[in-house]
Amino acid sequence: MRRRVLVLVAATTTLVLVAFLVPLALLVRTVAQDRAVATVTAQAQSLSPLVATAGRDALALAVGQVDATTPAEVTLFLPDGTVLGTPAARTPLVELGARGVSASTDAAGGREIVVAVRDATGAGGAVRAFVPDADLTRGVGRSWLLLAGLGITLLAVGLVLADRLARRLVHATTDLAAVSHRLARGDLDARADPDAPAELGVVAGALNGLAARITDLLREERETVADLAHRVRTPLTSLRLDAESLPPADAARIGDGVDAVQRAVTGAIEQARRRGAAPAACDAVPVVAERVAFWAVLAEDTDRDVTVDLAPGPLPVALPRGDLEAVVDTLLGNVFAHTPDGTSFAVRLVGEPGGGATLTVADDGPGIPADAPALRRGVSGAGSTGLGLDIARRSAEQSGGGLRLESPGRGLRVVVGLGPPSPGP
Repeated sequence: MRRRVLVLVAATTTLVLVAFLVPLALLVRTVAQDRAVATVTAQAQSLSPLVATAGRDALALAVGQVDATTPAEVTLFLPDGTVLGTPAARTPLVELGARGVSASTDAAGGREIVVAVRDATGAGGAVRAFVPDADLTRGVGRSWLLLAGLGITLLAVGLVLADRLARRLVHATTDLAAVSHRLARGDLDARADPDAPAELGVVAGALNGLAARITDLLREERETVADLAHRVRTPLTSLRLDAESLPPADAARIGDGVDAVQRAVTGAIEQARRRGAAPAACDAVPVVAERVAFWAVLAEDTDRDVTVDLAPGPLPVALPRGDLEAVVDTLLGNVFAHTPDGTSFAVRLVGEPGGGATLTVADDGPGIPADAPALRRGVSGAGSTGLGLDIARRSAEQSGGGLRLESPGRGLRVVVGLGPPSPGP
């Protein structure tokens, strides 16, 4: 942008200077020529009274003085044919002057000027002055150099001013872009400088207003989520109390479920109120093993074969323990919710060479169509909320990984990439 502004200003200024300076330069040359011709003509005319009154010697002296004081070659042609001053041929213009007509014309190498004169008897003569081209344009070159210097100076001043303006515009635009990128990365404290040039200042103000509005909306959303999660604690406490009246085995199983929900609620509250904190990490192996063991009881009750393949730990990933538990519960819960009893499934956890891990949950169920919107938030084909896989995907992306669905013929395979935690300072 800065270069384009400079090129535009340079081109515009150059065109204006050319349109102004070229005619001015031609005018300077014309004025110089006219001044030289007028000066020589006046000197030649000063000899006219002397031709009628002075003697031959006085005329010769006067012609010599005029010839010495003017840039022209001065010659006096007397009516009797005598030639005084600089020797010169009797040109047609001299003949015209002898008949009483003064004139001037361009000649080879300069300009010829003839002034008609008469002696005491009234006979006609002529004063011829020849001005060379060098004398006609004397000083014009210096004037042109001054004009060229003036043009270059004006162009330089224009470029300096344009550069300052372009630098300010570029700086303001770069600042807006930097603030936009910071906002995109989640830095809602980023603000643009409202003192930018007029149009960019309006954009900066609008961007700052947008950032403030996003901050307010996120604050309201966090408070809403935190309040909602807090309200869930009361019925969970009641459920825990009711579970104590059940047989020990059932009470323990339901208690474990309540504990898991309680951890999820607590994690939701903490995450809703947390802002800008460094992402937590956990060892994926014990978390996945614990959640698979929890679901294995239900798998046994529904005649499902479970295959577990967990890499030896530790496998640190950039997710809090509660979030990883929620991801595993979502994937295994979908197996039970969307496949008939007796459908087997497998859970596999392997490490990646660059750090992190890959979690795969595969089942032998009916699978999903290739165009099924399973990852679209709020969309489900089985009567559920449609939020589970979307939440799992966002958790995986938060860690630096991702989630994809594969349906090779029969069954469904969900592959979750979990990124490694950031290195410590």
